[in-house]
Amino acid sequence: MTSRTLGKQGLTVSAMGLGCMGMSDFYGPASEDEAIATIHHALDHGINFLDTADIYGPFTNEALVGRALRGRRDGVVLATKFGNVRAADGKFLGINGRPEYVRQACDASLQRLGVDRIDLYYQHRVDRTVPIEDTVGAMAELVRAGKVRFLGLSEAAPATIRRAHATHPISALQTEYSLWSRDVEADILPTVRELGIGFVPYSPLGRGFLTGRFRDDADLAPSDFRAQNPRFQADNRTRNLQLVDRVRAIAADKHVTAGQLALAWVLSRGDDIVPIPGTTKRGHLDENIAAVDIQLTADDKARLDAAAPIGAAAGDRYANMSTVNG
Repeated sequence: MTSRTLGKQGLTVSAMGLGCMGMSDFYGPASEDEAIATIHHALDHGINFLDTADIYGPFTNEALVGRALRGRRDGVVLATKFGNVRAADGKFLGINGRPEYVRQACDASLQRLGVDRIDLYYQHRVDRTVPIEDTVGAMAELVRAGKVRFLGLSEAAPATIRRAHATHPISALQTEYSLWSRDVEADILPTVRELGIGFVPYSPLGRGFLTGRFRDDADLAPSDFRAQNPRFQADNRTRNLQLVDRVRAIAADKHVTAGQLALAWVLSRGDDIVPIPGTTKRGHLDENIAAVDIQLTADDKARLDAAAPIGAAAGDRYANMSTVNG
């Protein structure tokens, strides 16, 4: 596994990370034993960049990742997030970027993870009621206290990124990016590149849709978040499957899977980009890892641009888009 650098502050990670959210939440039931085995498998194969958040579970995913890292913490770049607030029963309570909450959330995450320092600490969503300078200022205090190494933002707009970065260097921006979510190419990617901030795409497989696995309602459990996602709804799904089938045809020509091709495309967008596909199974992880070695020709890229141009996907990324791009 090769490595890539996020930002200009010295954060080096594997070229692909592992998103751990689905091991505990949103995508239906998962085996914790297999999840931990998958994390260990990732570490054994050179993936050292693990991504979690306090709300996944809620709270239980950090504890799971912490258990998986017992005795294996050295060399792992551990990322977690704060800002989306949920009750213990899972109810969403809003977004909180107040300085006192930043400190409280960090201490709680450190305890659940069982570590004394978080490598990359993201504000999960921007709190529009709190100046970003106040939130990032509190995050910077955590760096000075030795509780956090590097700072990140998630789903932030260009003006917010600039103000945050002026307060304390931001090493990474995490935002959805894939063949069916390319809107960041207009303003967000140019902004982070101008500032020297790394980019961490989540859902680089379109929440699994780009693999071609989800073709009708029966393919999703009722408890799966995606069952209510606009892009998975019947009319949108029919249109989006046409996009997937175009990608699958190109993948077949290269003798790879559609998912591998989608990941290879994200990886090809720049050495400052580190995708974090999530999976709960070792077999799927092996398939993802193989994408790192896929080389795309200029013709491949042109065909993919034609198959999945900006704005090609039908439906919003979330049912409530007001919580992103703050």
